[in-house]
Amino acid sequence: MPPFGSGLLVLTAPLGALPRRAAAALAAAAGVVAGPLYVHLQPGLRLAAPAPRPAAPPACPALLRALAALYAAAAAQQGLDLRVLLGPGPRLARPPRVLLATAAEAPGPPGPVQLGLQHLAAAAYGCPPRLPALLLGGPEEGPEEDPEEDPEEDSDAALPDFSDVAVGGTFDRLHGAHRLLLSVCCLLARQRLLAGVADGDLLRHKVLTELIEPYELRVAKLREFLEDVKPSLRYDIVPLVDPYGPSVTDPDLQCLVVSEETHRGGEAVNKKRLENGLPELALHEILLMKDPDHSQNEEEKISSSSLRQRLLGTLLRPPRQDPTLPSRPYVIGLTGGTGSGKTAIAKLLGHLGAFLIDADKLGHAVYVPSGPAYEQVVAAFGAEILNEDGTINRKVLGAKVFGNQERLKSLTDIVWPEMARMVKEQIGEADAQGKAVCVLDAAVLLEAGWQAMVHEVWTAIIPEEEAVKRIMARDGLSEEAARSRLQSQMTNSQRVEQSQVVLCTLWEPDVTRKQVEKAWDLLQRRLSQERSL
Repeated sequence: MPPFGSGLLVLTAPLGALPRRAAAALAAAAGVVAGPLYVHLQPGLRLAAPAPRPAAPPACPALLRALAALYAAAAAQQGLDLRVLLGPGPRLARPPRVLLATAAEAPGPPGPVQLGLQHLAAAAYGCPPRLPALLLGGPEEGPEEDPEEDPEEDSDAALPDFSDVAVGGTFDRLHGAHRLLLSVCCLLARQRLLAGVADGDLLRHKVLTELIEPYELRVAKLREFLEDVKPSLRYDIVPLVDPYGPSVTDPDLQCLVVSEETHRGGEAVNKKRLENGLPELALHEILLMKDPDHSQNEEEKISSSSLRQRLLGTLLRPPRQDPTLPSRPYVIGLTGGTGSGKTAIAKLLGHLGAFLIDADKLGHAVYVPSGPAYEQVVAAFGAEILNEDGTINRKVLGAKVFGNQERLKSLTDIVWPEMARMVKEQIGEADAQGKAVCVLDAAVLLEAGWQAMVHEVWTAIIPEEEAVKRIMARDGLSEEAARSRLQSQMTNSQRVEQSQVVLCTLWEPDVTRKQVEKAWDLLQRRLSQERSL
């Protein structure tokens, strides 16, 4: 773990040099800073000079390329929270604990440079005067080898500016492409940035919508980033529940920032504005950031959906800490709705070495004439639920309780405790066989309260439309019947809220297999760490 929880990196190279230097500078800084890394750009500043004065970087095309290079380089440093500052402010949200500069940009004795860093940080961002100041090893070439100007741009070129600028997005897990987009907005705006944050029905068809951060959290992260990056602007952050939001009614707006993907949406906004008697907005388009690490089922651009996919199989929240729960075998409760692919995941875990407990089979066992729940169920629901051979007709029994919460509770109050007792017996059998991991495959795990018997809850999810198709194909049901079955169950979001690990079988079987292997490998590491304590 790097020793400092936050830091301020001062880069003084010409903007044209930054695309070549960004990766090395951020890699070095990431080895020192664990939390937010602020970057102050001031081309040509001599840190060793007496009392160096802070200034905002020039708003020009070369700055946009420098920002794109920095945020792209940050993506290679897993978990690096990069914030490139576009203007001084009285304080930063996460005050720096260390000041950094690259040795290549600060030749000469380190003492004056360190004093210059301290003076600059205090003057620009209100930092304490005696923060630790370090020089990082930079690129091999010195600054004198870098071009003084960006050869691709006129040195006098400037970005357009507008009093009020608008932008919209989901802004889930604020990543480098978001940060570049927002930084462009900040450079274009003189007074106000209106940011619409998607919510409600706009999220319904997003990939892995259950893993999207809550609206309040996304807004809080967005506001903190913006107020750090350019504190001189006014930020209006509003929920977007339709594709247009206030962009078609706000008369003060002058510019809408879009990407290649959303340009047509910007044109639709302008059409609506004209219908509302408002002038069209200037559409400022930015390029998408490519993701060099995307996998076969992920987008080529840096995107929140890809980040959510990478969460599959990882630990989303700490395992339950229950001193009454034996540490061995380690019990995973695997659950999911109808059609979620839960059973396929259970089989994969079995192949990897887990002891499997099939709750559905135990459910069948409690109903047989010699089973522990047979007499109670017949007494509660009558002889009409019996077949001619005396066995319980589960379809008839199901029809009696379907849609009747009181009858359903009467049934589960009888059956679930007996199943739980059988599960505990099976866990004991796993222990006797020397199994380290036991997987309880149970659709009703959470409804029955069986999470008290497991160390971690793993949930399989699938979009509703895909689940409906699978149920119709597997069970021969109509679409209406399939939807009715799903609506009678706990939702994906309700399950995810109570889960340590989430898996999704939406893609090819090989993708599911890799997810499960990833989850298993991470579990083995956790168990190994626990044994070493």
